[in-house]
Amino acid sequence: MSRAEGTVPARPTLEEVAAAAGVSRATVSRVVNGSPKVSPQVLDAVNAAIDRLGYVPNRAARSLAARHTMAIALVVPEDAHRVFGDPYFADVVQGISDRLDDSEYVLNLQLTHPSSPSEKTRSYLRGGNVDGAIVVSHHTGDHFLTGLDPDLPVVFGGRPMLGDASPERPPYYVDADNLGGARAATQHLVDLGRTRIATIPGPQDMPAALDREAGWREVMAAAGLPDHRVARGDFTLAGGLRAGLQLLREHPDLDAIFVASDLMARGALLALEQAGLRVPQDVAVVGFDNSLHAAQGDLRLTTIDQHTVEMGQVMADKLLRLLAGEEVEHQTVLATTLVVRESA
Repeated sequence: MSRAEGTVPARPTLEEVAAAAGVSRATVSRVVNGSPKVSPQVLDAVNAAIDRLGYVPNRAARSLAARHTMAIALVVPEDAHRVFGDPYFADVVQGISDRLDDSEYVLNLQLTHPSSPSEKTRSYLRGGNVDGAIVVSHHTGDHFLTGLDPDLPVVFGGRPMLGDASPERPPYYVDADNLGGARAATQHLVDLGRTRIATIPGPQDMPAALDREAGWREVMAAAGLPDHRVARGDFTLAGGLRAGLQLLREHPDLDAIFVASDLMARGALLALEQAGLRVPQDVAVVGFDNSLHAAQGDLRLTTIDQHTVEMGQVMADKLLRLLAGEEVEHQTVLATTLVVRESA
């Protein structure tokens, strides 16, 4: 039946193209995304099925109404010093780049203030300059990022604060099991026989920091141990040093510290060194990230590996699949792993 005669036929789906070409749904997605990791024979078969069925990916449909940019924004609501001084960000970007290498998309970095994204960033994202966005290290002031134009796919690195997100349109995100990782770190210290375990959590406006603190408190409560030894940091080396010095002033009897990032843990180690305390004999220390800061130096950190490179790859893959018109799970939580080294 023609359009002039009545109902328009339903648009062919990715699954129908896969069935017609005799390949998997993922293979069709790779062809649509321009991946070079497809054999010429498979490429021909998929393109023939696309032509025969009249399949149109969502991104191509959008390009009929607006200029298609083949660009993705990486939005990082942090100061430049923190972004370029913390290996966490380098690992995330490496993972994103690894996945985008298989596509035609390029990555544009957008740094914005952590507490209040600039109007320039808002205008840039809403102005048709990119086809999608990945947001890493967001804060409570970044609520607007969950309420952008529904035609602009956004994937968050970490569970976002809901803010302006519509209940009918929950955000897409990839997160580490921060709660489970913090539990494993703290339980490791309990199992070592430590009973006066302090923590240096991150900022209270970041979900990852709140989850890691909550995991520490859960294990402390289950073990019947007090949870008052707390000095908050800011995910920086200097912040870890300040928090470590504060803990030693207020709780000089502590015998272990769970620190919510490796960078802050290195700062805490400096504080312990200044106080003449031995690690791990006097104070055991566990970090979080398994970054370069954990594996390097004379004293290597016991830490929680949140598989940051993989997280970046999964974020980019989720966004590419959204751009290809695929159905994608809204939330993905990656397991964490305890890595035991000399500090605990």
